Amino acid sequence: VQLQASGGGLVRPGGSLRLSCVASGFTKHFYAVAWFRQAPGKEREWVSCFDRHKGDTYYAGSVKGRFTMTRDMGENTYYLQMDNLKPEDTAVYYCAAGSPIAIGDEADYEFWGQGTLVTVSS
Repeated sequence: VQLQASGGGLVRPGGSLRLSCVASGFTKHFYAVAWFRQAPGKEREWVSCFDRHKGDTYYAGSVKGRFTMTRDMGENTYYLQMDNLKPEDTAVYYCAAGSPIAIGDEADYEFWGQGTLVTVSS
């Protein structure tokens, strides 16, 4: 399985960005696709997760109501729409895939993309 993340950039506070994660390879191998992020000097944290079997989406409290994760089944692409961005959202964002027991535990994800940098600054 290969994951290719893109869409990062520089945006002002209150602005929006949409990240993309294209999955290829043995995509039936896993049930969950998630976004994680790692801010400078901090540990990587879970942001959101899409359950491919249930069709449900889950969010960390810090982004709930501002971020929306969706899927384009035909393109096997997962998006993270980020609205009302804040400086504390600045981080490298990673997409990951796997069959986690705990959706927020990065150790449970087998496959990772390369990361895309999001910078929120005026």
